[in-house]
Amino acid sequence: MSGVYGKCYDPSGARHGIPTFPWRYAPDGYATRRQLRARGLRPGGQPIAAQLLRPRYRRGPLVAYLYRLDCAKPVRPMTPGRWAALAKANRARRTCPACRLDAGYVIPTSLGMCVPCAYPEEQRAV
Repeated sequence: MSGVYGKCYDPSGARHGIPTFPWRYAPDGYATRRQLRARGLRPGGQPIAAQLLRPRYRRGPLVAYLYRLDCAKPVRPMTPGRWAALAKANRARRTCPACRLDAGYVIPTSLGMCVPCAYPEEQRAV
């Protein structure tokens, strides 16, 4: 292992407090949140078991936290109430506060309203 990656290798956790591995060198049995989700799992309240470090120049290293696969729990299924709440939240994100119409897309927070309401003079020119 090169000198840069050697600084990121601490399987005992003596230097960083938790077991630390270089980027892409995680041992079997560990996964990131994204990898757990792809398998239909969630951390389920377990503490961070290890971390991956990727050195960067001029800034601190990138960190990815790892969780144990054997302690992970299955993802909770979506209930009809959750689906309804999600649909209501998405509908609110698409509704323009100025004209109260469904824009058909999520209203940009930079504008705070749909594009025709934000730029009415440009819409008349077309």
